[in-house]
Amino acid sequence: MPIHFEDRDVVSAAEGMRSALIVPCNLCPAVTVATRQNRPFMRFLRNPIKSVPFEEYLETMRGRLHEQGVSTKVFRSSIYHQWFMCMWTERRRKKLAREARKYDAVIVLGCDSATETVRDAVPPEVKVIEGMKTTGIMNGRIGFKPPDNLVFEGCQVVAISKQPGLE
Repeated sequence: MPIHFEDRDVVSAAEGMRSALIVPCNLCPAVTVATRQNRPFMRFLRNPIKSVPFEEYLETMRGRLHEQGVSTKVFRSSIYHQWFMCMWTERRRKKLAREARKYDAVIVLGCDSATETVRDAVPPEVKVIEGMKTTGIMNGRIGFKPPDNLVFEGCQVVAISKQPGLE
């Protein structure tokens, strides 16, 4: 099941910045937002590559940053295999690096692995901001509700246990 997240205060973290590139992983953060709002994750027949709740979440974040004088753009990944930052190809990482050079900061929406992918790809002068904090793994059931809703039901957050010596 997907990783579950809590939001971090990206507006405060971006204070003093003029621009930020928002780089979302498109599965786990989107599932988190959809289940938090008790809404379908996707509507396959209407838009097979976007999660409406997550798109609204991104627009709200962009609006809050804009109010603080930070211009933003979302680094889109519309091909399914690009949804998982931890599995991006070298070509995709280089594209992010080229795009990130135009911004003061990059806001990562994803797990620690996604953040590491971004840190490795972007130039050192670009600030990396973690937009979400991992709180556990969601345990639930995926389902399909007519006419075209992909939903996650009965989700609960299961803590990620720490192994001795790895803290």
